[in-house]
Amino acid sequence: MTAPDLAALRDLLGPPGVLSAPADLERYLVDERRLYRGRAAAVLRPDSTHALATAVAWCHAHGVAMVPQGGNTGYCGGATPDESGQQVVISLERMTRVRRVDASAFALTVEAGATLASVQAAAHDAGLLFPLSMGSEGSAQIGGALSTNAGGLAVLRYGTARDLVLGLEVVLPDGRVWDGLRVLRKDNTGYDLKHCFIGAEGTLGIISAAVLKLFPAQSQRETAWLAVDDLAAACRVLAALRHRLGDAMTSFEYISGESLALVLANVPDTSAPQVVSPAHVLVEIAAGEGHGLRETFERALLALSDEGLVRDAVLAQNETQRRACWRLRETIPAAEKQLGGSVKHDVSVQIDRLPALERAARSAVLAHVPTARLSVYGHVGDGNLHFNVLAPADADPVPFKTAHAEAVSTLVHEAASVLDGSFSAEHGVGKLKRELLRDVEGPLAIELMRRLKQAFDPLGLMNPGKVLLPPDAP
Repeated sequence: MTAPDLAALRDLLGPPGVLSAPADLERYLVDERRLYRGRAAAVLRPDSTHALATAVAWCHAHGVAMVPQGGNTGYCGGATPDESGQQVVISLERMTRVRRVDASAFALTVEAGATLASVQAAAHDAGLLFPLSMGSEGSAQIGGALSTNAGGLAVLRYGTARDLVLGLEVVLPDGRVWDGLRVLRKDNTGYDLKHCFIGAEGTLGIISAAVLKLFPAQSQRETAWLAVDDLAAACRVLAALRHRLGDAMTSFEYISGESLALVLANVPDTSAPQVVSPAHVLVEIAAGEGHGLRETFERALLALSDEGLVRDAVLAQNETQRRACWRLRETIPAAEKQLGGSVKHDVSVQIDRLPALERAARSAVLAHVPTARLSVYGHVGDGNLHFNVLAPADADPVPFKTAHAEAVSTLVHEAASVLDGSFSAEHGVGKLKRELLRDVEGPLAIELMRRLKQAFDPLGLMNPGKVLLPPDAP
């Protein structure tokens, strides 16, 4: 792009809406995991749907490729521009308004740049609950979460991001605005277009606003740290608790002894409940008033202990203890990063196959690199396991990942595929997993995806190079 092009964009968006100085661009050009670094002609920062549509229409008319970006917390490079320097990043960070909270309809309309934490706060202020929650919720934005169909910590009860959407507003690749902001629980009028954009990672259009489902606030919440023998025992505990507690269960997180040890050794001010065990489970349940939740939970845990399903259980006595338990789970990625990072895998299978997945992946990876360190944890309540591989304690992590990442990932993904699982449970495809998508999904699925892309974005200007490989790629 040339200087006149940028001048024209500044005329359209105002000076705060266009960044072009190298120092201003830097944070938009690198992904969260620093796997990809790109260049951009500019970062566009519209402050309204009208401004966003105006910018997109201008880019479409001038043949400028666009890379939508939310909080830039993704793990697969889906919001990073390429190295050409010809693309523009379109950041939604200035579009943060909560347009409406409709308490009677249990719905909230919000712009795509609002963070998950701010939406949770707006719901809380209305005496309601927005349940999508994850470690990055302070910076992750609603638009990005919907574009990747984020999962998070409460999928067991509330579903993924897709399940929390009633309506969308989307700016299409040519700048037209599709207004699907309807607060309807039932609507069978043709194709459900909103689901074309949820999980599409900004390749079909840019989500500008959403109507989100809200839920009754949960005034009672109980959290327990359980000691179990292994992942198979954790799965049995999950089934037993679901029978006893039903929909009161919101989260069921598995933490291997290896992952816990990484946290305790590398994250300051962490300590685990005084429970010695090769594996652990963090369980949280919630309900409204009048349910006697703590007594019900205590009886359920006692029954599990009597049946030999758990070695021990510690029930959080206050919010401080609860937060300490959750910190052990949520800082596992930080502990891995402290050690130079890991080869990450975000795989899922049906829940009863999780132990087989863990055994197969562990056996294959350690046969390939016997001294590798493993960090195995995840949202077992919805079949999602993070099977991460770190360099041996005495090895430099950078050359280790360079030498082994591809082979290790192939082994883990093959283990999931054999069990009819997914190589991307909640982190999307982005640029990182395009080859996997092509190889795993098969020709017909890829053909259908390409047809959809062509229908929405015939010029190929919307987040090019993400999700789908170029048609001529080897």
